[in-house]
Amino acid sequence: MNFLELTQRRYTTKKYNADKKIPADKINELKEILRLSASSINSQPWKFSFIENEAVKSELASVSYFNEQKINDASHLVVFSAVDNLQVFEEELLQNLPDGSRGYYNQFIKSLPESEIKSWLQHQVYLSLGFFLSASISLDLDSTPMEGIQSDRYKEILGLIDYKPLFAVALGYRNPDDANQPSINPKSRLPLEKIIQSL
Repeated sequence: MNFLELTQRRYTTKKYNADKKIPADKINELKEILRLSASSINSQPWKFSFIENEAVKSELASVSYFNEQKINDASHLVVFSAVDNLQVFEEELLQNLPDGSRGYYNQFIKSLPESEIKSWLQHQVYLSLGFFLSASISLDLDSTPMEGIQSDRYKEILGLIDYKPLFAVALGYRNPDDANQPSINPKSRLPLEKIIQSL
């Protein structure tokens, strides 16, 4: 199956098969894929939390607004977090970057207001999301990206220090009865000429 066919098959899953779990080898492959994700100047200002433990997953589900059932039924929940402590980022993460990348950060990013720097760091985490969703469907896994989470509670439950949870992705296998799958509910997308400019 080529990439276009995978993209046509992928959709936001609304109902999961609670009895089907993802094999460890596929989870390990996804972890390595996330590790290899692209980021501006190779900044990598992220942490990815993979939750399989049912008790922890249930606790996170309870602070996920209307996504509780999806999270409880999914095999795994993956939480995407951005570094939220600039001192930690600059002391620990930047030291691993080549001189050119550090120079770019120090010249163009560091002088910005703190809120803008944090926004830039969070943008890098969002870059990894599209990569992750595509990788998941290539492994025959279904997914649901969710910004509807209580970030402060996620941070507390996961024991995260210096990182802020931005969004989560439920991961597993679709329930055959899921009415949102493309074979039942075709994808609705804007026409090509509306969104693509060719010069």
